Amino acid sequence: MRLRVEFTTEPFDLEEAPAHALVAREVVEGAALDAVDVGPFGNTAEGGADAVLTAVDAVLRRTLAAGATRISLQVNVVEEGEG
Repeated sequence: MRLRVEFTTEPFDLEEAPAHALVAREVVEGAALDAVDVGPFGNTAEGGADAVLTAVDAVLRRTLAAGATRISLQVNVVEEGEG
C-alpha cells in the first residue's frame, strides 16, 4: 500500500523558519520516501505505508519536542502509479 501525507506545523513565522519547521523538513527529507515536497505553508510526502507511517511518527514526536503547538495532517491511500 502507498500513502501520501500532507502536514503543517504551527505556529507560523513569516520572518524566519521556526525550529519545528526545520525539524519537519529534516525528518521527511531523511526518510525512505519516494516523493517529498516541502513548502512554506505545507509539506507533502509519499511512499510505502511503512515508510510514511514511520516518518509521520517521527514528525509528530520531533516537531512537538522542537516547539510545535499544533500539527495538522492528512493521510491518503494512493493508487499504484498515481502521483
